[in-house]
Amino acid sequence: MNVLLLNGSPHERGCTYTALSEVARTLEADGVSAEILWLGRDAGIGCSGCGACAKLGKCVVDDVVNRAAERARRCDGLIVGSPVHYAAASGQVTGVMDRLFRSAGDALRLKPAAAVVSARRAGAAAALDQLNKYFLFNQMPVVSSRYWNIVYGAKAEDVLQDGEGLATMRTLAHNMAWLLKSLQAGREAGVEPPVQEPPVKTNFIR
Repeated sequence: MNVLLLNGSPHERGCTYTALSEVARTLEADGVSAEILWLGRDAGIGCSGCGACAKLGKCVVDDVVNRAAERARRCDGLIVGSPVHYAAASGQVTGVMDRLFRSAGDALRLKPAAAVVSARRAGAAAALDQLNKYFLFNQMPVVSSRYWNIVYGAKAEDVLQDGEGLATMRTLAHNMAWLLKSLQAGREAGVEPPVQEPPVKTNFIR
């Protein structure tokens, strides 16, 4: 079992990385491998809705999104981390998530997921809600912790002093590991995935 952790901060080893590292260490201690993938500073290109991914099987812009998609197909769970920018997730994260879920959403459907955000002071709940919507849209069980998945600090050293935030990260990791093991046990017992109804789209303007 393995979990892919996406670091959506423009700073490779800043506050978001520190939070994700706490999650990763705890996952490893629980017997689940963890990989942190930094999205980089140039990953903010959004989805243009060109539809090419349906034919190519990947995004037409060949960058970190396609690398993330390859790992998404192999992972058992997903955790997305982002700093808070103007009470929202970073541009790097939203650009990647739009394209990743459009081009490789089928590889992530029904896999457990969670979002983690880091904030200096405020806006964290809005950013967390924004990221969770990707998982809810894609039928991904959202893994919870004992509190909202938030750490606070202006720099990585500050996050290390956020005892409650780090405990929240560890609880999140324990819950993710438990759910992954439960799903594996269910598959081994013969539990089948839910039957999918054909998609229905209702347009309100006719």
